[in-house]
Amino acid sequence: MGQTRYFMRLAYRGAPFHGWQCQPGEVTVQSVIEAALSTIMRTDMKIVGAGRTDTGVNARMMVAHFDVAEPLAEPGQLVRKLNALVGKDIAIEEIYEVGPESHARFDATSRTYHYYAVTSKSPFFYPLSWKAPAGLDFDKMNEAAALLLETSDFTSFAKLHTDAKTNICRVTKARWEQVGPDAWVFVITADRFLRNMVRAVVGTLVEVGRGKMSVERFAEVIAKKDRCAAGTSMPGHALYLWDVTYPEGTRRSVDA
Repeated sequence: MGQTRYFMRLAYRGAPFHGWQCQPGEVTVQSVIEAALSTIMRTDMKIVGAGRTDTGVNARMMVAHFDVAEPLAEPGQLVRKLNALVGKDIAIEEIYEVGPESHARFDATSRTYHYYAVTSKSPFFYPLSWKAPAGLDFDKMNEAAALLLETSDFTSFAKLHTDAKTNICRVTKARWEQVGPDAWVFVITADRFLRNMVRAVVGTLVEVGRGKMSVERFAEVIAKKDRCAAGTSMPGHALYLWDVTYPEGTRRSVDA
């Protein structure tokens, strides 16, 4: 009998971790979960995530898959055991069976990121949002953000010297939305994202919002396909992987 594959849905606060992906000598989200899973299952366990968040970046929703030799009698019990071991900065929310070929990374149809900004000083929000300068023109930033839906090559916003084989992405939403009197969130959805892409996009949009870059110049930055033409990468603590979607029918029903 072959192995059974499960998807794990989880959330985490990024500050204590050196990103998602395992790295020698560093505490990462993946390494903590794999260690806990290996302890519980009493065998070496590996997980594959839907993406790789950088140091300090949060996830309201991350999905990972793993394989087991025997089907889990009670996935909910494994959720409880994992939560007892992974620490307070990671929450395992659900584990469910999927098909043997389902893949957390390659089967994802879209990913959504949120970048949070507050325009007034707060002793409560500063660890998880960016303190924006006064007078940012969010209308102008949205005018520039709309151009992202008209392009597919995001080389200007890609981290240099990565293993990415292509810089082509299909963005279906990119917009600043006001979520409180002094709070804004940049919501961006695409089929895939490049390393550091969202933070570079936000940093360049902020240049537009400050009046240091015109919307026309923003269009030129996209067309140049040159990372040096874009703005500074924004801090990671205000960025959240917010949602990951999969084709209908990915989850196996209990009586399948």
